[in-house]
Amino acid sequence: MKSSILPKPQLRPMIAEYDPKKKGVKNDLSDVVMVKYKVDPNDIPVEQQAGSTLPLMEIPGRDIEGDEDFNPFEHRKLAHPTSDMDTLIHLLKGSLGSGILAMPMAFMNAGLYFGLVATFLIGGICTYCVHILVKTSHELCKRMQKPSLGFAETAEAAFLSGPPAAHKFSRLAKAMINWFLVIDLLGCCCVYIVFVSKNIKQVVDNYTLDSEWAPHDVDVRIYMAVLLPLLISMNLIRNLKYLAPFSMIANLLVGTGMVITFYYLFQDIPAISERKQFAGVARLPTFFGTAIFALEGIGVVMPLENNMKTPTHFIGCPGVLNTGMFFVVSLYALVGFFGYLKYGDGTSGSITLNLPQDEVLGQCVKLMIAVAIFFTYSLQFYVPMEIIWKNIRHRFGAKKNLAEYSIRIAIIIITLGIAIAIPNLGPFISLVGAVCLSFLGLIFPAVIETVTYWDRPNGLGRFNWVLWKNMFLVSFGILGFLTGAYVSILDIIKGEE
Repeated sequence: MKSSILPKPQLRPMIAEYDPKKKGVKNDLSDVVMVKYKVDPNDIPVEQQAGSTLPLMEIPGRDIEGDEDFNPFEHRKLAHPTSDMDTLIHLLKGSLGSGILAMPMAFMNAGLYFGLVATFLIGGICTYCVHILVKTSHELCKRMQKPSLGFAETAEAAFLSGPPAAHKFSRLAKAMINWFLVIDLLGCCCVYIVFVSKNIKQVVDNYTLDSEWAPHDVDVRIYMAVLLPLLISMNLIRNLKYLAPFSMIANLLVGTGMVITFYYLFQDIPAISERKQFAGVARLPTFFGTAIFALEGIGVVMPLENNMKTPTHFIGCPGVLNTGMFFVVSLYALVGFFGYLKYGDGTSGSITLNLPQDEVLGQCVKLMIAVAIFFTYSLQFYVPMEIIWKNIRHRFGAKKNLAEYSIRIAIIIITLGIAIAIPNLGPFISLVGAVCLSFLGLIFPAVIETVTYWDRPNGLGRFNWVLWKNMFLVSFGILGFLTGAYVSILDIIKGEE
């Protein structure tokens, strides 16, 4: 659930703001750009770096981990702990990302009523998987005598404290989560390039198409190529301090753009009978990939919970997580329902592409959202770059600066190349969601819980119901991954939106 930076969230993406007191980034998510992936802008301790595959901790002995009196919450040293209300606001901002613009397309692939039910179902499953991750992290904090653990650290700790046969996979578990995060975030960067280019093209075409100096339609790939110098110049900035002001501009543009978008959605709404109630089984994988891309915000959860004043309230009943996710899922369902109801089978990969091309107000929305997402690319790019660089910088000796700049440019060119090769926004969004977020949001939390309680007395519950439940989640995630990726790739090959 992809702030939102706009942002995969997933979540997806969030937009940061510069905090002069900390001389770093503050984005109302307890510095989630830094904390979420444990990245420090100047130096990254080995025990915190997200990309590290070095062991985070030693394998604990059962005598050490048997201290039932250890309360990890009492050992958290937080300079600015967040209240329940603050955390709820942060969760909403972190989960309401750019994926909301794709929800009408998701409903087009599911049908009006089926999409409504399925959105709440997928939202409920994603929320439950977050519960699994947080509860398991609490258990592992007690075993490891650690005040808090991040997502990747939780996976490593689970394998280290689980069955002896699983110990050797601890580094692999941590690395897999980190690299799936890298792929997810760079995939979002590719989606952003397609999104920005398509919105700008629509506005430009309205004034230049069939004119004397632009008589022919300019391919959207040309617009993507034109973005390259701007992307390189923005992403050669290594200090988030200089990028953060752009995020404040993006926040303002996104807020204004969404208000105007709702204005258009609720005008001249057609009858419900004019839309499909169920779009058919063949399109469900695409719906799944798009919906999970939009709804999955698991990456923001651990830093939020780790910075709460009362972390036990996070997954309680009703709890911060349940309250926040209910609001997020409801808003996404609302946008998806009315977006598809308004535009029907003509719904685009982003609802902004359906706004009137010949109206100044509609053109302003396209440009505002395009500029906001362009700025978001730089903030989204920062984290995977830090993860990659931390793992390879030791190879370059005294030429580290030249090597880092070269790698930055190379990765930017790669994301641009992928976007040019796959200019189909809808299938691209579905592909990223199906491939990355099926694992991060569904499969990994289930596996982590299973390994954590595998050899504990009654750890898997009566009749091993925890094992059976997690097998269902893993199977559901794998099915969504395989079918979503397959259908999305077919659509990309066919050139369908």
